[in-house]
Amino acid sequence: MPQVDSAQIKRLVRNVLTTRPDEIGCEECLNRMDRFVEMELAGKDPRQAMPLVEDHLTRCLDCREEFLALLEALRHLEAE
Repeated sequence: MPQVDSAQIKRLVRNVLTTRPDEIGCEECLNRMDRFVEMELAGKDPRQAMPLVEDHLTRCLDCREEFLALLEALRHLEAE
């Protein structure tokens, strides 16, 4: 069985205690992520326009990594 450190336990407890009734899951977040990234690249505030996506990205490390990778890739393409 894998070891769980105190930081992981704190993050899990925080996520459970701050769960919202309207939050979205990974699939919905990924479906909306392209729009979120486009807004970010356009200099708009996607966090205000899409608070459920922002909330999910702060809670889910996997989706956050996907977001950051997509953002970096598109920034690189724009720079070319």
